[in-house]
Amino acid sequence: MMNDPWAIFNDPFFIGFNRNLTNLNNVYKTNNHSYPPYDLIKLDEDTYRLSLAVAGFTKDNIDVSVDNGTLIIKGEITEVTDAEVVHKGIAGRKFVRSFALGEYMEVTGADLKDGMLHVSIDRVIPEEKKPKTIKIK
Repeated sequence: MMNDPWAIFNDPFFIGFNRNLTNLNNVYKTNNHSYPPYDLIKLDEDTYRLSLAVAGFTKDNIDVSVDNGTLIIKGEITEVTDAEVVHKGIAGRKFVRSFALGEYMEVTGADLKDGMLHVSIDRVIPEEKKPKTIKIK
């Protein structure tokens, strides 16, 4: 009986999978699993929309990047106030959310509107990887 469900990928049959598992493990460890909340919607077979609730953040407070197959969204507000805060109930803390991107998945755009950050993600398969028919002579 195995204690580690991922141990099967250490088998020599799975050549090169250790890098993918390391990336997934890093994404899992660095994610704050509750803030900010998000929705992931599959619009069609090759198109997704990731929406994060980022009320109070402006586009200057948010950074969206892709690094080594991982979508990374960071946000930080530097609040400057000269008044005494009686109650602070609106979350404005900094955050980092990471999402592992599958093969051929590309971030094609990001839009911030009404406190929602919408990130467009499309599957873009290169022509040489698409199925092709071989003509028989």
